[in-house]
Amino acid sequence: MDVIHLKDGRKMGLIEYGDREGFPVFFFHGTPGSRIMFLEDDPMSKELGIRLISLDRPGFGLSDPKPGRTILDWAKDVQEAADHLGISHFSVLGVSGGGAFAAGCAYQLPDRILSAALISSATPFQDGKPPKSMLKENKLAFFLSKRFPWLLKASFRAQKKLIEKKPEKFKKLTKNGNKHLHPWDRQFLQTDEQLELMMRHLHEATRQSVDECIHEPDLLSRPWAFDMKDIQIPVDVWHGKEDTMAPFEEIEKMASTIPNVKTYYIDQAGHFLTDVDDIWRDILLTLKTRAEKQHQEHASKKTQ
Repeated sequence: MDVIHLKDGRKMGLIEYGDREGFPVFFFHGTPGSRIMFLEDDPMSKELGIRLISLDRPGFGLSDPKPGRTILDWAKDVQEAADHLGISHFSVLGVSGGGAFAAGCAYQLPDRILSAALISSATPFQDGKPPKSMLKENKLAFFLSKRFPWLLKASFRAQKKLIEKKPEKFKKLTKNGNKHLHPWDRQFLQTDEQLELMMRHLHEATRQSVDECIHEPDLLSRPWAFDMKDIQIPVDVWHGKEDTMAPFEEIEKMASTIPNVKTYYIDQAGHFLTDVDDIWRDILLTLKTRAEKQHQEHASKKTQ
C-alpha cells in the first residue's frame, strides 16, 4: 500500500501486485470501486512479468477528492503517478466505469501509453440517458445520481454501515440478493472468499465518504469530452455478450469507431470477466504483447 503526493497537494492511493520489476500496467477500478483487487497478490501478473499498479480515483479509497473533476483530468493524475514511480511507458486497463478513464488516458497520453484495454466497459450515454438495454437496477442508480442524489447517498450509507457493523449479514444479503444479475455473474458472489473480497473492495471505496458513489455515475453519464475515433494507440475491447450492466450492443457500436482496435467478445459471459482466471490471463497477455509490439515500432522509427 502506498500514497503519492500530487503537485496540487492531493494524495493518491495505490497498491502494486505481480512482478515489481515487470512491465507496468495501471489498473482503473469500476464505479464505485477502490485499488483493492485481491485479498493477497495476483499470481497471474507475477507469472506473466507484469507490474500491476492499481489506483484509487479521486474521492475513493486513499485518494483525496477533486471537486469538479472530468474524465480527462484523470490522465494528468496517472501521468504524475507514472513520473513519481519512474515509469516512462506503460499500458492502462479499465474495468466497467474505469473503462471510460482508460479511454480518456489513451486519448490524452499517446506518447506515454503503449496500449489500453477496456474490460466490460461503460459507454457514452446519448443525451445523458442510459441505454434501454441496461439492467434496470443500474439505470435506476444513474437516474438517482442525477435527480435524487440524497436518496442514492442514503442507500450507500446504509450499505457502508452494514459492512462495518454486521459484515456477515452483508455477505449473506449479497450472496442471496443478486437475483437481478445474469446467472453467469451471480456465480462470482457465492464463496466466502469472493464475498470477503467484494466487501473489502466496497468498504475501501467509501473509506472517506459515499460522495463519489453519487458523483461518478453522474460524471459518466455526461459527455466524455473526447471522441473514441481520435484514439490512436492500440486498444483491446473485452466484453461478455450477456453483459446487462454495460450492455454489449453499446460497446459493439463504440468499439467500431476506434481506429486501432481489437475486440474479444465472449459468448454466454456477463460483466465480471476479470474473475475468470483464463480470461484474466488472456487480457494481461494480450495487453502486454500489444504494448511490446508498439514499443518495438517506436524504437524502429527512432533508428530510421
